[in-house]
Amino acid sequence: MKTAGFDNQQYLQTQSARIRERIDQFGGKLYLEFGGKLFDDYHASRVLPGFEPDSKIRMLYELRDSAEIVIPINASAIEQNKVRGDLGITYQEDVLRLIDAFRSKGLYVSSVVITQYAGQGGADAFRRRLTSLGMRVYLHYPIAGYPHNVSHIVSEEGFGKNDFIETTRPLVVVTAPGPGSGKMATCLSQLYHEYRRGVVAGYAKFETFPVWNLPLKHPINLAYEAATADLNDVNMIDPFHLSAYGVTTVNYNRDVEVFPVLQAIFEQIMGSSPYRSPTDMGVNMVGNCIMDDKVCCDASLQEIVRRYYSALCDRRRGSGSDETVFKLELLMKQAGITDEIRPVIAAACSDEERTGLPAVAIELPDGEIILGGTSELMGPSAACLLNALKRLAGIERHYHVISRSAIEPIQKLKIESLGSRNPRLHSDEILIALAISASTNPQAALAMQQLQLLKDCEAHSTVILSGPDADVYSRLGLHMTCTPKYQTKALFHR
Repeated sequence: MKTAGFDNQQYLQTQSARIRERIDQFGGKLYLEFGGKLFDDYHASRVLPGFEPDSKIRMLYELRDSAEIVIPINASAIEQNKVRGDLGITYQEDVLRLIDAFRSKGLYVSSVVITQYAGQGGADAFRRRLTSLGMRVYLHYPIAGYPHNVSHIVSEEGFGKNDFIETTRPLVVVTAPGPGSGKMATCLSQLYHEYRRGVVAGYAKFETFPVWNLPLKHPINLAYEAATADLNDVNMIDPFHLSAYGVTTVNYNRDVEVFPVLQAIFEQIMGSSPYRSPTDMGVNMVGNCIMDDKVCCDASLQEIVRRYYSALCDRRRGSGSDETVFKLELLMKQAGITDEIRPVIAAACSDEERTGLPAVAIELPDGEIILGGTSELMGPSAACLLNALKRLAGIERHYHVISRSAIEPIQKLKIESLGSRNPRLHSDEILIALAISASTNPQAALAMQQLQLLKDCEAHSTVILSGPDADVYSRLGLHMTCTPKYQTKALFHR
């Protein structure tokens, strides 16, 4: 188990309290633009050891009696069947997933709003589908000159054309399947309609990163830039906050660039702007809950290198770019690091050089590095996984916790019935074989019990992992990097 550097319980308490304060600041009605991942925020859990991936949902649960959720989705994303790269599902499918997930946590989803609606057929079909499922659906339209033509935006021909979303609770959380969905515009449109109805309401923004009260080049903030390298986000000093208060804080370029426009919109809607800087708009308390800065710095530096290797592999697959790789190389120089901070890389590459075959290395919680090579029975990722479990269980490496008789039928099934050309077992298949063996072999059962200890362990493969292997390592919580090359020279890779 890795040392914690973040106080998760303090975060749950202080973050919910901060949001309550902001609701009170605006007389009891707040539209909160919620950026980043509400569920499974694994980036935050990697750079802030101790942060639980579901912390933001748990924090919202503390506010469940006061909160409702509105989910915007861009009509163009529906029309184009835009896919979330991390989940492999379309934005409209993710809306349904989010609704189910929120409801399973006891949170109230009041409606969906289709933004940038201009009669798209796909948007109409999705609207009908949501309506048939009992969801309220609203429409927001394109506004000429948005976001700079303030006088037109804040008028009957601008926000005034949008449907007013009926809400009943003090806190309205506006969250979406991904960027470009119209979260901010939805909040501002609601402010316009609320004030037209004589209701005082406010707007605030929740973004975990960059952390506003850490230095600009702090490893946690550099890791955020690494995570968004493909989006061209850049951390910067908030010049408005520095001018207004003489205090240095960190924000990112898009919020800084749009702030003067937001101020003008606030003044047009509310009579005056409640904020003097982009930092003022935020409610993020993450920086106040770091209890061991060194632990979080070390974890963030590891994340930067992992992001670099991920970008290298994306470029090798044809889905990444030179620009993203170059930006990550620059971030590594700014952080003063090389890939040598990941001992698993050198260990795996050394083993591959020795054997001439692909290798995988896993660093156990105590720092010991376990290797796995390629054999006729299993691939290197499966071998390394099995070796790590045996080492954690105190089982001799040469002891067979899985008998050959358990492996051979799986190989036969793969080749003869499922049409695979590769008889070697992947990580998922070796775990199934281990689970079957555990029913009759106490040593296999002991090895199975160690799986949870692999969470947060570092790992490296000298070749790009296959889908099944990558999925298993991800599900077990291992932090994997890969050398950007394939095991074979084939043009098609699954």
